[in-house]
Amino acid sequence: MNDQMKSTTKKQTINEIKCELKNNNEISKDYLNILQQDPRKGVQSALRQYKKKQDKQRLVYENYLFMQTFENKCRDKGKQYIAGIDEVGRGPLAGPVVSAAVILPENPGLVGIDDSKKISEEERENWFHRIKKVALAVNYSVISSDLIDMLNIYEATRVSMKESVEGLGIKPDCLLIDAMQIDSEIPQKKIIKGDAKSISIAAASIVAKVTRDNIMKELAKEYPEYGFEKNAGYGTKLHLDSLKKYGVTPIHRKSYRPVRDLL
Repeated sequence: MNDQMKSTTKKQTINEIKCELKNNNEISKDYLNILQQDPRKGVQSALRQYKKKQDKQRLVYENYLFMQTFENKCRDKGKQYIAGIDEVGRGPLAGPVVSAAVILPENPGLVGIDDSKKISEEERENWFHRIKKVALAVNYSVISSDLIDMLNIYEATRVSMKESVEGLGIKPDCLLIDAMQIDSEIPQKKIIKGDAKSISIAAASIVAKVTRDNIMKELAKEYPEYGFEKNAGYGTKLHLDSLKKYGVTPIHRKSYRPVRDLL
């Protein structure tokens, strides 16, 4: 078998070997061992790239398993519907704060998912649709800038998180929340940097981020001078310059500086 494989490998060009390593998901150890003995530099370079890719994929899968640790602990206690909750938009000068709650099935297959802040806009959009397909329940809550001014951002965020849970359609029996606690009779766990440690919270962070970004893109059409489609309401130079030039809009948070100072 090995002799036959060696003969086949010798007949392969370097490009054919590269294609084999790139496109074949079931490379045998025998084949890799034979390539290891191939003296051609191009083959050794392709083999190093293949091993580097395999190592990266292994780390991604290990992180996927790690991010289910909190969910599995809940299931070990007999919990079935575990909701991850996260928010987006506590810092901007304009626009709402948005919270999302997501209940995922056991082993949801979302290998590679990460905190919404660590991935690109295109990746977030792709994950958003994948999450909605696989999730048992998804819901989000939008709290306006007026209510933020009335309550303060901390309390507005707690209200938003509670609303996102209550509108899920399935009542969770366990809540995993990113760095917050809410008024709820449901058992809950506050997890610092939870969007990097819990797959449910990571999913919620993506849903909240995509939802809020889309809201700000729509608001940008109504208030085009402020660049909301790019800055999402955060205090960029363009946004601050436009505030001074055009003034405060109805969607600005009047309790936030420098908006408050301009009033």
